[in-house]
Amino acid sequence: MDVNIQAINFDASEKLVAFVNKKIERLQRHYPDMTTVDVKLTVVKPESAMNKEAVISVLVPKSEFVATKVADTFEEAIDLCLEAIGKMAEKAKEKK
Repeated sequence: MDVNIQAINFDASEKLVAFVNKKIERLQRHYPDMTTVDVKLTVVKPESAMNKEAVISVLVPKSEFVATKVADTFEEAIDLCLEAIGKMAEKAKEKK
């Protein structure tokens, strides 16, 4: 599985990158058919609250799940995105 992390308008710390990788590994345990995960982290409006945006795109065979969330911290935004992707993946499994 390929994991691509892109930080826009800031430099991502090693701690943040490790957090993202840990969360994606946890998601992969539940959905092992994931092939590519793209994570885009952006500081939307510097100097304001709720300015951290995370966009996570997960490619699985025959479909793609994308979630975009904005929060006070990147960790919170990533958690919200992965929660949404988990729900999308569950619905896709139920349809099969």
